[in-house]
Amino acid sequence: MFKLDLGGAGRYCDGMNRRSFLSLGAAGFAGLAMPQMLKAREQSGTSRNTSVIMIWLDGGPGHMDMYDMKPDAPSEYAGIWRPIRSRVPGMDITPLFPKQSRITNLFSYVRSLYHNTGDHFAGGHRMLTTKDMGVSGVNNMQRFPGIGAFVAREVGPRRRGMPAYVAVPYASSIGLNPGYFGGHMIGAQYNPFASGGDPNSPTFSVQNLNLAAGLTVDRLEDRRTLNNHFDRALRTLDANGTAQAMDRYNQEAFDFITGPAAREAFNINREDPRLRDRYGRHNWGQSTLLARRLVEAGSTFAAVHLGGWDHHWDLEPSYDRLLPIVDSLVYGLFTDLQERGMLDNVLVMLGGEFSRTPRMNDGGNGGAPRSMGTPGRDHWGNAMCWIMGGGGVRGGTVVGSTDRLGERPLTRPVTPCNVHATVYNVLGIDPRLQITDPSGRPVNVLDDPTPIAELL
Repeated sequence: MFKLDLGGAGRYCDGMNRRSFLSLGAAGFAGLAMPQMLKAREQSGTSRNTSVIMIWLDGGPGHMDMYDMKPDAPSEYAGIWRPIRSRVPGMDITPLFPKQSRITNLFSYVRSLYHNTGDHFAGGHRMLTTKDMGVSGVNNMQRFPGIGAFVAREVGPRRRGMPAYVAVPYASSIGLNPGYFGGHMIGAQYNPFASGGDPNSPTFSVQNLNLAAGLTVDRLEDRRTLNNHFDRALRTLDANGTAQAMDRYNQEAFDFITGPAAREAFNINREDPRLRDRYGRHNWGQSTLLARRLVEAGSTFAAVHLGGWDHHWDLEPSYDRLLPIVDSLVYGLFTDLQERGMLDNVLVMLGGEFSRTPRMNDGGNGGAPRSMGTPGRDHWGNAMCWIMGGGGVRGGTVVGSTDRLGERPLTRPVTPCNVHATVYNVLGIDPRLQITDPSGRPVNVLDDPTPIAELL
């Protein structure tokens, strides 16, 4: 195991700088944890050949300026832009999303999502794990496994030689890596395998697919041969087939390290330049394209990190810059999946830990108006919007609504549990799944196992 320093993760509104780290290299996958992980996955028995791409907008994107605009509200609520009509009546959208406006039939809005906290860490923990558990800015340690970790344990990879759970370029929740994306009490072996780097770079490569210093394929083969020797010796003591099964799990671990599947999937330079242009020639667009390559190759859950959404001030220039980038990558992903015949097998989700206040502030952040910059929006978890599409989820649908000021759900309230249960339904995982906590007590993974029926 090694840890690669990726530099600063940016400054959040609490004033803290956090560093990003990439953990668990290829050598870590050659140990005992990987075969044990593979064994548990095979025993899960799931059969649906579906995958998930989660586009995580770290910092909190505002629903009022993207997918749930309120043009008839007072100006301090309605904000800067006026919505445009999309392909689907009732699915109006920001004018900064013109490309998405043409494909709203492919995905749906969940406009009535809420969890009622405006704390970055509490919101991130609830969206990624569904649990409160007292997590906050002053107590930000992970307390429960993230959704991708459960998917990795229960489903495993869709194709041999690929990691089940990947993050591009890394998994980060409010500057914590892997933060609330991690395996926590079910084990670090269920943390995502992170690509690192910049997929938009001409020299992009995945260092974690290289063997650790001094470790060669021949040495790995020698180690595997020695393990096989002991396994054969133990077979006479093991009549239930466990030792024979371990041969298979060890082989899969070895294939990941030395086989071509993952290396080929991470080689984004093989993509048609015109398709790369469609996603956008920037880190975010190419990270999203890489996630598509990974699920196509056999990964089951891919998390794409798009950070920098904590806009307490200067919201207009920030969104003028960021939203067109998001527009290109969302349009690129959905149209690409559709053209490849993959849309029914890949669920795409986009959202963050919470939304932004419906009422815009004065740009002062507690000081004189505009002393920090032009107006922005603050933290808001009482109403938020996620988009979901593909993987058998119905497109062109609006689930729920917020009140006229966008402050709270007006109809059909939806919780993070309902979002997770929908993901589990798509993947064929029983949403009534339980795990055993450190005290030995059974705990429901989802306190409410009800999926969003309108999407299924």
